[in-house]
Amino acid sequence: MGELSGKVAVITGGSSGIGLATAKKFVDAGAHVFISGRRGDELDAAVAAIGRNVTAVRGDVAEPADLDRLYARVAADKGVVHVVVANAGFVERRTLADATPEHFDRTFAINARGTFFTVQKALPLMTQGGSIVLVSSAAHLMGLPEYGTYAASKAAMRSFARTWAAELKDRKIRVNNLSPGPVDTPIIDGQFSSKEQADAARAAMRAAAPLGRFARPEELAAAVLFLASDDSSFSTGIDLVVDGGLSQV
Repeated sequence: MGELSGKVAVITGGSSGIGLATAKKFVDAGAHVFISGRRGDELDAAVAAIGRNVTAVRGDVAEPADLDRLYARVAADKGVVHVVVANAGFVERRTLADATPEHFDRTFAINARGTFFTVQKALPLMTQGGSIVLVSSAAHLMGLPEYGTYAASKAAMRSFARTWAAELKDRKIRVNNLSPGPVDTPIIDGQFSSKEQADAARAAMRAAAPLGRFARPEELAAAVLFLASDDSSFSTGIDLVVDGGLSQV
């Protein structure tokens, strides 16, 4: 029997990176997963890679109507949600001097507002004893130049975990935050204008982390599975930092 045998899970941003690795891990643990993402071709590839017990629903967490469609599909197919992983995220490097209102609004729309309503709209389908995992970032623990808006939006997620853990305790729904460090996923390339810049940033991150490397998406997926399953049954409201020591040492 797997850790999530018979469970139904929703994973936003489930078509690549940590989200895709988590979806694979959950299916191997016995769950049926619903994954969402903005790009249809990536979702199709993810479904093929996962192979079984997966349903893809295209949508943007910044759009409430898309979240409504996601949960309408879950309700129609399964009628219940046991685990929610709010993983969809957006990062765009900007200094305080260079940031625009559009940059700020887009970052918070996906990372903070998107997470908020991903969870809120799941509640009518959640059973007693469910688990919610918010995928934040170790950036919220640090003062990284050019990541001020991103880090603040991820700090909001950490705050949500505390508040929701208290609000949902009577329903025995646990809420925990995961703060990953550097993970070698396509999101890194999207932050830079050239491969050379991205590679230089990767080298700097490796040098800064005490473990001297990037995490594999599968390592973060293992942490999400821990928080989602009964293996963490006495944990709620926590921030689990999985960053190779980057923010801790």
